[in-house]
Amino acid sequence: MTPDEILQGLYDQTLVGNAPAVLDLTHTGLDLGMEPQSLLFDALIPSLEEVGARFERGDFFVPEMLIAGRAMAGAMEVLRPLLAETGVQTIGTFVMGTVKGDVHDIGKNLVNIMLEGAGFNVIDLGVQVAPEKFIEAINEHQPDIVGFSAFLTTTMPMFKANINALQKAGLRDSVIVMVGGAPVTQEYADAVGADGYASDASACVKRAKDLLTKRRSLVSA
Repeated sequence: MTPDEILQGLYDQTLVGNAPAVLDLTHTGLDLGMEPQSLLFDALIPSLEEVGARFERGDFFVPEMLIAGRAMAGAMEVLRPLLAETGVQTIGTFVMGTVKGDVHDIGKNLVNIMLEGAGFNVIDLGVQVAPEKFIEAINEHQPDIVGFSAFLTTTMPMFKANINALQKAGLRDSVIVMVGGAPVTQEYADAVGADGYASDASACVKRAKDLLTKRRSLVSA
């Protein structure tokens, strides 16, 4: 196979969520001496962006996004350490976790895959994440954005508890706060004082990029 054929194959097979084919093509490309960043930026990321676009148009639904995301995640397991070695710049660091009292993670995991596919360095804290654990992660990783996920209406008040903890720790102004999850609305996000809200994984990537661009333009101004 030629490098162009591998890139096209990676694009096509990620789009349809063929994880074994994506993994095989990734290994084949590397064996041919292709750069890991080329596989990522010239095939995998454009394919996931197309998945997001199709989701927004109503051509794809959550299952299609999930299988495409999983296909890319398999390739990223191989590429991530190689990309780290080459010093490829990420567009930002995103700390993510499902709030304390909530064990749901399918939506969060899909968001993580989409964020990573868009070039973010994602630190996933898992589920049942207490405010103090978010604080520790922010101190350790110095992220640009922290994301709180909740699937249950009973755990949504943890958004406010987490934001209060950030304020108490003197970290609120140093990080962008995004919230999301099935029962969450823009109105609720505004009420708890979050900087951003997204209704789905594709929207989250766009919103995160927008918030980051605005934050950086203010800092450089």
